[in-house]
Amino acid sequence: MEEELKPQDAPTAQMQGSSLRRAGTFASLRHRNFQLYFGGQLISVAGTWIQIIAQGWLVYQISHSEFLLGVTSFAAAVPALIVSPWGGAIVDRVPKRSLLVLTQSGTMLLAFALAWLTFTGRVTEWHIIVLAALGGFINAFDAPGRQAFVVEMVERQDLSNAIAMNSLMFNSARVIGPAIGGILLASVGAAWCFFINGLSFLAVIIGLLMMRLPPFEIKAHTVSLLHDLKSGVGYLLNHIELLGLILIALVFNFFGMSYTAILPAFVDQVLKHSAAGYGWINAASGLGAVTAALFIASNGERGKRGRWLTIANLVFPLLLITFAFTILFSASLVLAFGLGIGFMLQFTLINTLLQTRVSDEMRGRIMGIYTLTIFGVGPFGNLMIGWLAQSWGLSLTIALSAAVALLLSIVILIRIPVIAKLK
Repeated sequence: MEEELKPQDAPTAQMQGSSLRRAGTFASLRHRNFQLYFGGQLISVAGTWIQIIAQGWLVYQISHSEFLLGVTSFAAAVPALIVSPWGGAIVDRVPKRSLLVLTQSGTMLLAFALAWLTFTGRVTEWHIIVLAALGGFINAFDAPGRQAFVVEMVERQDLSNAIAMNSLMFNSARVIGPAIGGILLASVGAAWCFFINGLSFLAVIIGLLMMRLPPFEIKAHTVSLLHDLKSGVGYLLNHIELLGLILIALVFNFFGMSYTAILPAFVDQVLKHSAAGYGWINAASGLGAVTAALFIASNGERGKRGRWLTIANLVFPLLLITFAFTILFSASLVLAFGLGIGFMLQFTLINTLLQTRVSDEMRGRIMGIYTLTIFGVGPFGNLMIGWLAQSWGLSLTIALSAAVALLLSIVILIRIPVIAKLK
């Protein structure tokens, strides 16, 4: 007979349960390779956010144009739109670590180039736009490579936790980076922000080179890349739940997240704050995202991912509409925190649901299509919102974009109800 739990044993049992939950939250970090990846990426992504803060502010200070803020984000879209699906097909054929070392090194050189142009006083908005386009080309290979590489660093049972921890890392850096970036931008200027970002890539490159991985098995490919690409699209169309997730990501990145392209102008004109205020808005959003990532890492195996995604998908645009008409800086910080939660829930849950349902041989191609919704299609939304903001005003444009995101999301969730039932 099973022994009954005595009252005095209850606190001990509760402590053990709490310890197990904590271990589960960070389960993927017991893998050495993932530890190296996590630490290197945390430093590198923080550096990237430092550059994002400085770059957006620099473009606006040079041009005083909301439209050019959108153009800068859009510049990365053209190569990503063309290359991302092909990048995903290539990811399925090559050693992912070698690919990532190459792409991270290339992005590092672009950061140093922008730093040099800014230090020497030669930088113009067009330099920034061209470098953004080159970065978009590299990212078309880097992003699906990073997504598909996660499964090689952890055991299969820790995959969903690793994805959540990867999102936690990204958004921890999203808290650290903008806060540091705002301070650096105000104190030493944009050039040092770009230079520090370049140095930060050394952390992830060294981490990748230190990993111990099994030899990559080179497979003979008797079909063309075009055939691989077509088979990936066919696979997606034959799995309605995967297609629904991609469509939600498409709407979210085109309409929902486009407001970030004109956020420097919004902070300047509507909230009446400087570069430091812009950094704090981004940091508040990042803190919300970290909170959501911790929640997912702790509760990601409880079978409610589809329900959480549905709720976040509907609440996010409502928060964004409220944010658009907020003029109090303190209220905007609270709303930015909520937007960070909504962003992270959608970003991580879509990624996790895709990765846990796609077959390994199709992983690079499907993640390449998913990357396309972020880096290829998303910037078109940035261009649209930058152009409309000059005619309609910042607040109205952000609110209308959020309203369209809400309407289209409702249509997708009604037409593909299986999304809300995914576990």
